[in-house]
Amino acid sequence: MTWLATWWVWMCGAVVLGLIEVIVPGYLFLGFAIGALFVGILMFFGVTFSTAVVAIVFASASLVAFLALRRALGVRHGQVKIWDRDIND
Repeated sequence: MTWLATWWVWMCGAVVLGLIEVIVPGYLFLGFAIGALFVGILMFFGVTFSTAVVAIVFASASLVAFLALRRALGVRHGQVKIWDRDIND
């Protein structure tokens, strides 16, 4: 059993990523935290994977969580500055 196959490692990783999200806002690390939490819950209930499948499940769950957060919370208005004239004009 490798360290990637233990559920508590994924739960601790989810907590650490959640704490990083508090420091660096933007919902990027929160998606990874939700993905790690998902993998940890699966492993807690006895679902076993190979290392490659764990990486794919984690990446897929993180992507789905990030897209769901992006849809639910949206992009802040005025986040991107669009320049309509050149500084040399």
